[in-house]
Amino acid sequence: MKNQLLQIAVLLLLGFAGVASSHAQFQEPTKEELQMTSDPMAPGAAAVYLYREEKTDDNLHYHSYYERIKVLTEKGKELATVRIPYEHGTFKVTNIEGRTIHPDGTVIKLTTKPADLMDFKSGSTQVNTMVFTLPSVEVGSILEYRLQLRYDDSVVSSPSWDIQQPYFVHKAHYYFSPNHKGGITIFNARGDALNQLMYAVHADGKAQVKEDTTGNFTFDIENVPPTPNEGWMPPLNSLTWKVRFYYTQYHSGQDFWTSEGKRWVKESDNFAKPTNELKQAVSTIVSPGDTDEQKAHKIYDAVMKLENTDYTRKKSDAELKKEKIKTIKNAEDVWQQKSGSSDEIALLFVAMARAAGLKAYAAQVVNRDRAIFDSNYLQMKQLDDYIAILDLSGKDIFLDPGEKMCPFGLMAWKHTIASGLRDSDKGPEYVSVPAETYRQNVVQRVGDINIDASGNVSGILRFILLGQDALHWRQIALQNDAEEVKKQFNESMKAYIPEGIQADFDHFLGLQDMNATLMGFVKISGSMGAVTGKHFFLPGLFCESKASHPFVTEANRSVPVDVHYPKLEEDEIVYHLPEGYGVEGLPQPVSINWPDHAVLTIKAKAEGKTVTVSRLMAYNFTLLEEKAYPDLRGFYQKVATADQEQLVLSRASVAKGN
Repeated sequence: MKNQLLQIAVLLLLGFAGVASSHAQFQEPTKEELQMTSDPMAPGAAAVYLYREEKTDDNLHYHSYYERIKVLTEKGKELATVRIPYEHGTFKVTNIEGRTIHPDGTVIKLTTKPADLMDFKSGSTQVNTMVFTLPSVEVGSILEYRLQLRYDDSVVSSPSWDIQQPYFVHKAHYYFSPNHKGGITIFNARGDALNQLMYAVHADGKAQVKEDTTGNFTFDIENVPPTPNEGWMPPLNSLTWKVRFYYTQYHSGQDFWTSEGKRWVKESDNFAKPTNELKQAVSTIVSPGDTDEQKAHKIYDAVMKLENTDYTRKKSDAELKKEKIKTIKNAEDVWQQKSGSSDEIALLFVAMARAAGLKAYAAQVVNRDRAIFDSNYLQMKQLDDYIAILDLSGKDIFLDPGEKMCPFGLMAWKHTIASGLRDSDKGPEYVSVPAETYRQNVVQRVGDINIDASGNVSGILRFILLGQDALHWRQIALQNDAEEVKKQFNESMKAYIPEGIQADFDHFLGLQDMNATLMGFVKISGSMGAVTGKHFFLPGLFCESKASHPFVTEANRSVPVDVHYPKLEEDEIVYHLPEGYGVEGLPQPVSINWPDHAVLTIKAKAEGKTVTVSRLMAYNFTLLEEKAYPDLRGFYQKVATADQEQLVLSRASVAKGN
């Protein structure tokens, strides 16, 4: 009998606002619900969920969904269109019923036939989307609908309930009835029998999963806040409330991570075995007199030169067969073929470092751009990317050889403060990659700008990039042609270049050398400033006058702040003044300090017919808890004010204000 772990619940909930169950009865609206024009529990909301219900029953072979939604504004009317992705053939959407209830109590039933659209098809897999729109929806309406997703007895479910929704939920009920009939054995891809049903909960601590005496599970919750939607958030799926069921062969978290960790170490070590061929290859790369660090640098550079198929294109099985290239099974194969995926190249580095006599270990962490490692979620699949750890003189050095163009000693930001598993002399252990410092990530903008009496501008702006920004543009260039790189760089500058200025990216220097400082050259033209009588007003901070400063307008914060990585930004802009003008007012000197977190300094000086304005902004934090938000916001409010300083010129023959 075919055994399959059901993942369709995750897919289903990604694409639609909600659906209903034929096991749930339509509810008569209360007078208060009909007359509701706003919700004190969700001020300003476009809609709210009055009730949500999801049920999964593996004995009767269905998932059911039921929702009641109150529309409060025009935007809320969008929820009238329901989209239901599902795996065609394995599942069948049935029993779709819906209705719209107007504020006066008038009921308009759904009568139109839903559209069944194919999203994509690959081999025997086909994903469709069932789409329907509830009728006659207006502001103040209550939307109500339900449906079932049917499947046969060859499918076993492990539901994943997304507790938070786009809008506030007043009340929700979840139910799961696992297979009680027996006769089904669930296996994972390795053939292990999975005989334990477990779950992980990330939600309000007052709500708990309850199991009754017959082995059925329920989860009830009220007053659920909407899915967070704030700038600079950690990965959303690590913040949102959810309940996840899964089958396993283990009885506890410690049992799982100990056993799976040992299996993971064994598999990693088998792949990263320092074979005789790799030892021979290493002997041609390093010299007998090299220090351990020099050896590591040379091996790192060597594996970085290989083709990383995550940045080019992985060849198909047919292409591999035609070119007589065997499937990669270990690090030696990667070296022989001079290509591999990011993970394969990372493990190749570990193998070659070991072949050179270095203490090297593999680690696998969660991509921090996607999620945060959760040791309570007993699934190895949450781990994303391999990295390498070297023990040099008793100190762990974290390296990222799978990140193309990432220099030795730098980690891609998505792998910093990222956790997972690592190998060690003691066996598998938890690991957390250290944070970076602001000195590792530097952006310098150096401008030489000529201004005439009409405000016309010409000049050059040089970008000097080190660390994460340099890595970003090098990887962009790997996957795009020169025109697309230029387009994206020009687009990135629109966020801060003054109004009226045309910034046209010209070229990079050092693009192909990951160990070099990356320099970008931009041509500046256009006009800026305003002439009022004999005065000429110019933005004092050329690269910040139009900048959209984060955290300034949002008074409150409900989730942590994640700025990805710390950074040092330095601007030095030299203005060449027009004939007949002198300096009447310079940007005021500024020194703003948020102790142990950030600093801003601004300086300006006039010499002859030039004015030089320097700005230094450094922040040495990555993640901040909500309680630090008032201090963060206060700092950036001061920064936003300082960045609006102006350079004032006048027609007076003698410069004033020097």
